[in-house]
Amino acid sequence: MDLTTFQAMTQTIVDGDKDKAAVLAGEVLAGGGDPQEAIEKGFVPGIQKVGLLWESGDFFLPELLAGAEAMKAAMAVLHPALGAGRAAALSAGRVVIGTVEGDIHDIGKNLVSALLSANGFAVVDLGADVKVERFISAAEESGATIIGLSALLTTTMLGQRRLVEELRQRGLRDKYKVLVGGAPVTRRWADEIGADGYGENALAAVRAAKALAGRA
Repeated sequence: MDLTTFQAMTQTIVDGDKDKAAVLAGEVLAGGGDPQEAIEKGFVPGIQKVGLLWESGDFFLPELLAGAEAMKAAMAVLHPALGAGRAAALSAGRVVIGTVEGDIHDIGKNLVSALLSANGFAVVDLGADVKVERFISAAEESGATIIGLSALLTTTMLGQRRLVEELRQRGLRDKYKVLVGGAPVTRRWADEIGADGYGENALAAVRAAKALAGRA
């Protein structure tokens, strides 16, 4: 694969064109190309550029989400062709994510989930109104190392604290990294409840997850 091919891959992510991203990914496999090289040199630079454009104010939420979906489409084609060893090497980690019990807001959580997937994380998305016990059981069942909790109401933020306390009571606190976020959530709150990470927005949450996974 040459530079022009990699640039075309990158552009599909910037354009949020998931169909073209999937087609280019398929062409890599059909032509006997290296899927890992395509991911690292073609598609990853695209999602990185999307993030930079969003942070600079040149992209807005729809463009950010479209880029994430295009990245997921390319990865869905290429990832199965990597083989277990290389797939594990490229994986950023496994995350269980959801909106806490009593809170049905999920737009922000869905964006974080999509961006985590686009950045190489295996994501178990539990949806909204998730009980503390469900977060823990899903983490235990899936082999996740990070639990992400979103709260969009001040009245439901306590669910994040309860999760940390429940992990302590079960002797599991050292097993999982807890990442919190949501409109009313602050770094001060994260520190107060003993969370390991905090994301003030979707991209910050991804950066925090990478740091927690040792992939910063």
